[in-house]
Amino acid sequence: MWRSCFRLGASGGSFPCRPCLVSAAPVGSGDQAGPLSLLRRSYAPPAERKKFYQNVSITQGEGGYEINLDHRKLKTPNARLFTVPSEALAVAVATEWDSQQDTIKFYTMHLTTLCNTSLDNPSQRNKDQLIHASMKFLDTDTICYRVEEPETLVELQKNEWDPVIEWAEKRYDVKLGSSTNIMGPDIPAKTKEVFISHLASYNMWALQGIEFVVTQLKSLILSLGLIDRHLTVEKAVLLSRLEEEYQIQKWGNVEWAHDYELHELRARTAAGTLFVHLCSESSAVKHKLLQE
Repeated sequence: MWRSCFRLGASGGSFPCRPCLVSAAPVGSGDQAGPLSLLRRSYAPPAERKKFYQNVSITQGEGGYEINLDHRKLKTPNARLFTVPSEALAVAVATEWDSQQDTIKFYTMHLTTLCNTSLDNPSQRNKDQLIHASMKFLDTDTICYRVEEPETLVELQKNEWDPVIEWAEKRYDVKLGSSTNIMGPDIPAKTKEVFISHLASYNMWALQGIEFVVTQLKSLILSLGLIDRHLTVEKAVLLSRLEEEYQIQKWGNVEWAHDYELHELRARTAAGTLFVHLCSESSAVKHKLLQE
């Protein structure tokens, strides 16, 4: 049973998705590569390609929401049907495809890529492994490492990072602290247990998004502050680049390189955060309805 939700880009706009444009044809018998090699090949960044569709639409079936490019159903790099759990996420992905012009730029389609990773799970990771992937950043968390000099940077880190650490300690009832030692602060085992338990409350899709955000910011604490709406994307990115921004203010920046890097980091961080919220939304609503 299907119902048509809506159509986007009737005049030519559409959405870009990295996974669905990969050929579903099986590898020839002469290819001796193992399954992991094939997965890596499937997820290798494709080149830009000419846009081949005019309209983007969303339909709903028993498995969730699907994306259609003209009359073609979107598929993942491993040829799975591209199906997402919520209509809001489907709209967001469709918007990525609809925003493409004459050329499809796959590297701008972060939501599509995250959906593909969640659907195909190319690394075959379970929930515990996804949690560990984010937790490993805690021991080297950006805002827990401090410099000893110059004094102006020491003061800047204290003024900008300490309030976030204090918020996290109060929010999760944990101890974090900071250190100038190259080995970093000694994070208590109890603190790690609390964060593991918190991450375990998210579903597999949301955990993919959390890991993506943590990887961008190199900080579990900043990522949780962002996802918890304590920080904005702009603020979280700025705090993750505090020392670099300090150096830019002091010595100047490369005219285009720094700006491009900053905008890209903001885009990836924003997409990952949105993905987490859209993947958590439906389950949270269902849980609330059950409680009522």
